[in-house]
Amino acid sequence: MGKGRGFGKTIFFGEHFTVYGTPVIASALSLTAQAEVHRASSGGWQIQDDRKESKGYKETKKGMQIESLERIFSCLKFRPDHLRVNLSGDLPAISGIGATAASSVAIVRALSDEFGLNLSDDEVNAASYEAEIAYHGPRTVGIDNRVATYGGILCLVRGERVETERIILREPVEVVIGNTGIVASTKVMLEGFAERKKRFPEKYTRLIEEARALAEDGLRSIKAFDLREIGRLMDQNHRLLKEAEVSCPELDFLVELSRKEGAWGAKQTGSGGGGCMLALTPEKSLQERVAQAIEREGFQAIRASVG
Repeated sequence: MGKGRGFGKTIFFGEHFTVYGTPVIASALSLTAQAEVHRASSGGWQIQDDRKESKGYKETKKGMQIESLERIFSCLKFRPDHLRVNLSGDLPAISGIGATAASSVAIVRALSDEFGLNLSDDEVNAASYEAEIAYHGPRTVGIDNRVATYGGILCLVRGERVETERIILREPVEVVIGNTGIVASTKVMLEGFAERKKRFPEKYTRLIEEARALAEDGLRSIKAFDLREIGRLMDQNHRLLKEAEVSCPELDFLVELSRKEGAWGAKQTGSGGGGCMLALTPEKSLQERVAQAIEREGFQAIRASVG
């Protein structure tokens, strides 16, 4: 039996806009997906997914999950005939927190462990990027799989080549992830953004430029460990995402609720259209207050830390 794990992720700045060359800054969460791989003598490939989920998430992603395995085996240039994969961990299967990337990284590492592949982190990242294409389509920039593989906080810029910078926070910081319960499709959201950009080029060019400046300011604030400024910039980032029409009423409600309860900043995290939002709550008591407020409204609140 082989074992592996991958980190969940949250995005501070840059989702959607990164496809067009702006920096995206994402952090690993203190939650992971776990995978176990067992060789079998018959039965082909079987996946048992024991992760907690948003209703309908696993069923919606099932076909993509099988395609992701195919892409992993193609990248690794080997293909076992019979395999059992068990997924678990404290990272739930919900939209917006890198659940697909975390599970893909966990599976690749478990395959490496079971079959003696001795994959480096770079090789794990490459194989899990191929898996992510099954879920996100060819527009994916690969931030989720990188964070799931390496952990920490990463700044990624995609131009002629992908440039990444890793940042280490001075200390971990408490956050709350608020889950709308809506299963979102990253592929659909990216395609919608691209279509609106074609229809309204001036508006979306302005939004992309604003997002670039904001992400650059965000990177400086993270390096300086200026949490108040990070929160202020997160609020601005959510405003841009709303204007780009990738948020939804449930996300906006949870963002406003978190701010009302004292969060230092709050925004959509991930591709939007549902999924999750991120609240910056750098004290245990504040984290609990925001989480309980979200839960009182009937939504799931996930207590985690970044950095």
